[in-house]
Amino acid sequence: MIAEADRIATRISRVELERRWSAVRAAMAERSIDALVMQSTNDWLGGAVKWFTDRPANNGYPVTVVFPLAAPMVVVEMGPFDGRTQLDGFDPGRPGVGDVRAAPSFTSIDYTSSYDSKIVAETLRRHRFKTVGLIGGNYLPHGLVQAVEGAVVSPRHVVDATALVDEIKANKSVEEVALIRQTAALQDIVFAEILRTIRPGMRDTDVAAAAWRHCQSLGSEQGIILGASAPVGERSPFLGRHFQGRTLAQGDHLSILIEVNGPGGFYTELGRTIVLGRASGELLDGFAAVQEAQNATLRHMRPGVACGAIAAAHDSFMQSLGLPVERRLYAHGQGYDMVERPLIREDETMRLRAGLCLAVHPGYETSSQFSVICDNYMIGPDGPGECLHRTEKKVFEV
Repeated sequence: MIAEADRIATRISRVELERRWSAVRAAMAERSIDALVMQSTNDWLGGAVKWFTDRPANNGYPVTVVFPLAAPMVVVEMGPFDGRTQLDGFDPGRPGVGDVRAAPSFTSIDYTSSYDSKIVAETLRRHRFKTVGLIGGNYLPHGLVQAVEGAVVSPRHVVDATALVDEIKANKSVEEVALIRQTAALQDIVFAEILRTIRPGMRDTDVAAAAWRHCQSLGSEQGIILGASAPVGERSPFLGRHFQGRTLAQGDHLSILIEVNGPGGFYTELGRTIVLGRASGELLDGFAAVQEAQNATLRHMRPGVACGAIAAAHDSFMQSLGLPVERRLYAHGQGYDMVERPLIREDETMRLRAGLCLAVHPGYETSSQFSVICDNYMIGPDGPGECLHRTEKKVFEV
């Protein structure tokens, strides 16, 4: 169970933040990078800003960070024209930040995108940074990239530093692992609450709303609750709120995915199937297949193994059961991002190593069923440890 003191948002310690900053700065020095530039607009897949500053971006408002090699960070966020707060890097609410700049920019108002970019360019010129690394440069706004390129000697002095940060961010510290375990525990508690409250007559959205309320009361800030019901014999895939209007009846089944963060902001995900009555043989056989597929993948997850090799082995296993090969993403890293590297598929260059948190969720669907299992594991020196989730691996009949 999660202790009462942990049911609110948890700040990351200064020691942990210093560990992150020191590791990145050492890597920057090796590549002669003077500063990094990153931007996020959400905290589902915007983990770099959260990882550096311990403050997430959310609700679509851009947060841009300049992370110098040898000076406190500069943060640009939504606010009044010419808004500015100068700090010393030791403010407890803004650890590592020396300058907070503001501009009233909105991703829905295209012409305002230049406001943030001008502040970033001005910062780079003022500090006379020669080489700047972009984090997630292919997804940064075009105007921001142009501004960065115009603020240095030449565009060739703007480099891709994404992998530099990915490699460090993927390895979880002792403090991070403890928070990840809290998130998994939170999701177990919420799933148990769903089992206690679900009943015929509820809409899918009622189940999701009850789950969300419990998540937030335990300290979750963001994430998704996906779930859709159907009569047994019809497919019940993970669907979002716009498609959760169906009313549950006795004998129906519901697939549900709890993918929310916990106190501290780390994500894990838990997915199971619930039947209001008795499960069909087809449902039970499907779950048994994906559970064994999960176990088969875990047996291949050893430090040093190429992710593409694991994905290929998974495809071979699924084919041996007469099931389709994987065309989506069935296993991946998690942290401040719902999905972070490494991806368990053929295009991933990062190899497995100890210290990674991985979600493993093989599945398949037909017109009559949606079979899936979803859990998280930490990779240790000898491979995966025990499942972080304690929810039993089965089709639940209530």
